[in-house]
Amino acid sequence: MTYRNFEDLPVWQAAASLYEAVEELLRDKDFLASSGFRNQLDRAALSVSNNIAEGFERGTSNELLAFIYIARGSAGETRSMLRLKCRRLANPSLRQKADALVATAESCSRQLGGWAESVKNSGMKGIRHVTDKDRQVSEQGKKAEAFKKELLMRLPVNHPLRRDAEERGQI
Repeated sequence: MTYRNFEDLPVWQAAASLYEAVEELLRDKDFLASSGFRNQLDRAALSVSNNIAEGFERGTSNELLAFIYIARGSAGETRSMLRLKCRRLANPSLRQKADALVATAESCSRQLGGWAESVKNSGMKGIRHVTDKDRQVSEQGKKAEAFKKELLMRLPVNHPLRRDAEERGQI
């Protein structure tokens, strides 16, 4: 699946939810922490979604990968800070909130790791490296797929090729 905006990425949405929940935790009057700890946790959590966005907007796969790894590191930093704080939290409700945030940060890390592997294995160098010839080949492929779909749709409903294409979700 191709995404046009970083806001549509499931991992960006998870990272945004992580930040919102961290903000909520930091606003809790019972969450006692130094201002330095609070500031660092706030910045680490925000860094996850921001680095996803920045990498997505870059023009090369290498830049995207660099920002994916930075975002993953920020998710790890967020998780580490929450785990350290959980060791000292006496309030069960706060501990439960922090544990849920740890799970969200872990989910972000897993998604980012999967995305990084996908980018590495794609063979694509990034939008900056796409030539006019690449665009032309891509456009021809899209036209060929549309033509194939049109031909399949013209076949009788019970034709084996049409049924097979429908089962595979091609039409």
